[in-house]
Amino acid sequence: MAEDREGNYDSSSHSNENNHEQLHVEPIYEAFLCPLTKQIMRDPVTLENGQTFEREAIEKWFKECRDSGRKPICPLTLKELNSTDLNPSIALRNTIEEWTQRNEAAQLDSACRSLTSGSSESDVLQALNFVEYICQKSRSSKHVVRNADLIPMISGMMKSSSRRVRCKALETLRIVAAEDNDNKEAIAVGDTIRTIVKFLSHEHSQEREEAVSLLYELSKFESLCEKIGGVNGAILILVGMASSKSENILTVERAEKTLENLEKCEKNVRQMAENGRLQPLLTLLLEGSALVDIMRSGSKQAREAALKALNQISSYETSAKILIQAGILPPLMKDLFTVGANQLPMRLKEVSATVLANIVSSSAGIECIQHDHDLQTLVSEDIVHNLLHLISNTGPAIESKLLQVLVGLTSSSTTVLNIVAAIKSSGATISLIQFVEAPQRDLRMASIKLLHHISPYMGQELAEALCGTAGQLSSLIKVIAENNGISEEQAAAIGILADLPERDSGLTRRLLDEGGFDIIISKVFRIRQGETRGSRFVTPFLEGLVRVLSRLTYILEGEPDIVSLAREHNLAALFTDLLQMNGLEGVQMVSAMALENLSKQSKHLTRIPVVPEQGFCCSIFPCLSKQPVVTGLCRVHRGICSVKESFCLLEGKAVEKLVACLDHTNEQVVEAALAALCTLMDDGVDIEQSVMVLCDADGIKPILEILRENRTEILRQRAVWAVERILRTEDIAYEISGDQNVGTALVEAFRHGDYRTRQIAERALKHVDKLPNFSGIFPKMGG
Repeated sequence: MAEDREGNYDSSSHSNENNHEQLHVEPIYEAFLCPLTKQIMRDPVTLENGQTFEREAIEKWFKECRDSGRKPICPLTLKELNSTDLNPSIALRNTIEEWTQRNEAAQLDSACRSLTSGSSESDVLQALNFVEYICQKSRSSKHVVRNADLIPMISGMMKSSSRRVRCKALETLRIVAAEDNDNKEAIAVGDTIRTIVKFLSHEHSQEREEAVSLLYELSKFESLCEKIGGVNGAILILVGMASSKSENILTVERAEKTLENLEKCEKNVRQMAENGRLQPLLTLLLEGSALVDIMRSGSKQAREAALKALNQISSYETSAKILIQAGILPPLMKDLFTVGANQLPMRLKEVSATVLANIVSSSAGIECIQHDHDLQTLVSEDIVHNLLHLISNTGPAIESKLLQVLVGLTSSSTTVLNIVAAIKSSGATISLIQFVEAPQRDLRMASIKLLHHISPYMGQELAEALCGTAGQLSSLIKVIAENNGISEEQAAAIGILADLPERDSGLTRRLLDEGGFDIIISKVFRIRQGETRGSRFVTPFLEGLVRVLSRLTYILEGEPDIVSLAREHNLAALFTDLLQMNGLEGVQMVSAMALENLSKQSKHLTRIPVVPEQGFCCSIFPCLSKQPVVTGLCRVHRGICSVKESFCLLEGKAVEKLVACLDHTNEQVVEAALAALCTLMDDGVDIEQSVMVLCDADGIKPILEILRENRTEILRQRAVWAVERILRTEDIAYEISGDQNVGTALVEAFRHGDYRTRQIAERALKHVDKLPNFSGIFPKMGG
């Protein structure tokens, strides 16, 4: 009840009561109604002037009077009262109670008839509303509902064809069950709970919400938890609802709370674990079985049982975190490292290694956890040394699991350097590489993944080890050559080779001798032709293939057989084609870098036509001589070029594709593309014609834009170099001289660049008359 500014009371809070008062069999007497609330009085009291009101309403009226500074007055007569004493009207209250009981009994009888016969939807809804009303009005009324056998009738309404009736029945059962275990038991009779569970999968969200709310209420009674969990699919659906992103918040919360209640039953806990909800099982195991304590001080038999249990639960992230917090690492490491009379049998050490591998692979931050009193962690040098020693001195099963531990620890950028340092200091590189030849797939796979993780930091060491031992390099190539789709192992194997120093000619020769490049080229063509697709490892595999293939372009100088190989496989055309692989930034960058290397050789490989010597008469009579015209020459290299024989970017239609890469969002792709284009303006070529080639390919504007943007220092250096070459063409220099932004960018490079960049920027500024020709600033050097 709330009084508005005119002193009138809002009776909306009693709308539910009004609905039921309209159903009264006996008429409502005026004396039963409070003049203020217009509702039937429950605690009538009389004022000194004989007027009767509901106690709560008149007390609020008097409070309003006091708060507003007025003297108390009667709300009906508006006359001042001498006293605010309230005298209970006991006789009236008894009369009202008797009248209410008679009417509620009649209404209850009416509700029973509505819920048992073929009543209309409105009659059924009205009956359900009445049951809710009396249950909320008085807790004692709930046993009346149960004794009247209304609960089975209400449950039957859940099968109604009307969605409104079904939702109302679920809501009513929840209210009937609230804080009444007897009613909860009555609801659970028969297949009612199964019916409720079916609603959890219904299409309409309101039905799902009402059903999960009812289940939550029922699950508060521990005796029903096993029955709820025993309904096929109940826990699976609830687990899904509790983690749903599409359900409304209330439904998700109720599902979560229902599951928490169901955890009281051990059978339910196991079901939850089977459906991905592991926390309850872990809590049960850790509290009930004290697994970690058993691992610390139990007998061998007890530890064996504990290890088997740990093996089952350690591969989940939630499990791993709890086990770590419970202190599982020290006993695990002790079991692994202990030798002598007290050591575990190898079969149990294998289980310990498996548990450790599971925990490492599924738990972030494990590397920071201290596992002994010396404050050592899993990535401490001594610990890694011990792991490496075990890897070299146990059987394949344990070796595989311990390698997986190192794989997990090297997956993090924060710990990989610790592992790398320990491997270097222990001299374990060669022993780790030897596992590449292992016949056991798991062992080989773990070894290759570990080597892939450390290869960016140990490229030179791994290259030397692969070249210095027999078999390992060919084993990696065999893995890469497999034709059963593209596996994670293949992607890791090619990734190892891709991370090795690209200018190591000895390793490149070894790869060549092993037939590695033929296999790699074949794999690239198969992927480009769409013969291999659909695998999530295609992208890293292709990037690795292209990086390894590009090794050939770093040793072209003075190596005619490598040049012949590049010609044989038309590598320039292949890398040009790979430039168009949008979305694969690594492939585009490496392809551009390879084209840069190839293009640098073009001026040496272009074939200069031989002009026939003029005859004797022509030498005596110059008028008879005529300079022979040679057609078909490359504009840039002034010889006979082709993409296959001389790796010419112009003949290979690569210029336009490289220019397109200048707009790439990845700076490294832009740097590589610009470097490749710069080879067209290098010394020893026709620079003016090269600039025209760039102009025809719309490449001038992107290069100027790179200069203006100044995204990275490398880009600025290359852009300044390229712009200076471009500005040697007078017409372009004249046009660009009006671009203030270009001039400003060159001035910035002149002021803030390194020595060589400043020197080149000075020359560029002179081309556009932005700097007086007072050259003595820098000694003359080759561009």
